[in-house]
Amino acid sequence: MDRIHMLDCTLRDGGCVNNFNFGESYMKQILHSIESAGIEIIEVGYIDSKSGSEAGRTQYCNDKVISDNFLKKKKENTTYVAMIDYGKYDPELLQTKNEKSIDGIRLAFHKKDRKNMLNWGRKILEKGYQLYIQPMTCLRYSDEEMLDLISDVNNILPDASAFYIVDSFGEMRLKEMNRIANLIDHNLNANISLGLHSHNNLQLSYSNAVTLLNFQTNRTMIFDASIMGMGKGAGNMNSELFADHLNEYEGKKYNIEALLEIIDKVINQIKTNYNWGYSVEYYLSANNHCTPSYAAHFYKKHMLTIPQVSELLEKISEEKKVSFDKEYADRLYYEYNAHNYDDEVSINKLKKAIRDKKILIIAPGKSVLLYEKEIKKYIGIENPVTIALNNRPTINCDYSFVTKEISYEVVRGMEAQIIATSNVPIKDEEMLIVNYEALTHYTNGISDNSTIMLINLLLKCEIKGIALAGFDGFSTLPDDNYYEEALKRPIDIGEVETRNNLITEYLKSIGTQIDIKFLTPSKYQV
Repeated sequence: MDRIHMLDCTLRDGGCVNNFNFGESYMKQILHSIESAGIEIIEVGYIDSKSGSEAGRTQYCNDKVISDNFLKKKKENTTYVAMIDYGKYDPELLQTKNEKSIDGIRLAFHKKDRKNMLNWGRKILEKGYQLYIQPMTCLRYSDEEMLDLISDVNNILPDASAFYIVDSFGEMRLKEMNRIANLIDHNLNANISLGLHSHNNLQLSYSNAVTLLNFQTNRTMIFDASIMGMGKGAGNMNSELFADHLNEYEGKKYNIEALLEIIDKVINQIKTNYNWGYSVEYYLSANNHCTPSYAAHFYKKHMLTIPQVSELLEKISEEKKVSFDKEYADRLYYEYNAHNYDDEVSINKLKKAIRDKKILIIAPGKSVLLYEKEIKKYIGIENPVTIALNNRPTINCDYSFVTKEISYEVVRGMEAQIIATSNVPIKDEEMLIVNYEALTHYTNGISDNSTIMLINLLLKCEIKGIALAGFDGFSTLPDDNYYEEALKRPIDIGEVETRNNLITEYLKSIGTQIDIKFLTPSKYQV
């Protein structure tokens, strides 16, 4: 009997990338491609009573909508499964397994729920489904805790189909994977298959899988993968690559062309709007043994360098590492940057220099280049005090306002007087240093947006009117956000909309305190 199987999780783990919004057409095309490839087990998505939908998404409100609306015809000799996170769908609500329903349930759970999940597992089996046991972040278990879990499975869930090594954070190296595999193989009931689900933060998913493939065991083994590695954060092992390996070395006959075709027709289209795969921040997450959501959250603020993100990840407490807590993350980020500083001398000096004068702020948007003549004409007529915001324009400026280390590297050497917020780690005697904490708003995720910080500073200096240039607003295309190459960072669709809306609302809120004039086109204009 063939003891090596693949499980494709594109429709489930891949759904973490696009909030499971594949749409009916893409869902059917992806399913058909996996079936055509001959992959033995297909994970069709999540079942979640609170966040699930009835159609168009692979996060379903119940199991019945899968068979009624999506999985209307099952391929022979193919197993269809869905995942339930412990606590998100009561197995009592599952319909009794029938010829039209999915075949199995993957039950995922955190270590703290390992005792409680046993009853859920029993209910799933009693409903007639295959049970795949998914202990998330296996490296969080001590050997004693893992042995205890295995003992409970042997005693209470001996008829489970599979027990998984789960590398949720992509942190597992070869020696750790071998240690856990040995622990499970030597103690788990012999009839239960051994599975591997990994993420690619360290780019080790493939090599870990090949190593486990060569592990000496009589068990059936299941290897999770997704098309083009589509999955949360750094993604998963690539289905097309591992299927090719199994064809070459294990005598399998997967249809690789079916997977390549769906990459061309569907997955590449999804990737134009959503990003997944290796990044430095995900590597840092794995090294710090925490969910990659923290690194992504910190980095997308565009205020920290990679080494600073690493420093911040080291400050996360052990109990917070497993599950992302946005409120905790924002508080940690804010405290990291606070650097309380007595800026009375700097404020008074600046106020004396610019009070009662017209102010022109030049931001790093591309419109600065497109409207350079118009900006220079305005300067020639109005003779304003010019302030560059985190950039080095071709137009001479009186001041340069800097809120992050990378911007300091860009403006260093300018003749302009540098005004730096106190979170910038580089200081010199010529700088005017202003208190970061006093210029921020710990609300709405934009506590330290550089535009807001500078305008708040000008309000402190009793400025009544400002002109803005280069405040274009954010775009999903990195090349459209900044003319300075060093400032370009990727930004997702949701983040673009959030930032633009919040900055617009902020400018509205201060409309009675300061007169704002846009010299260049802006998404913030009201």
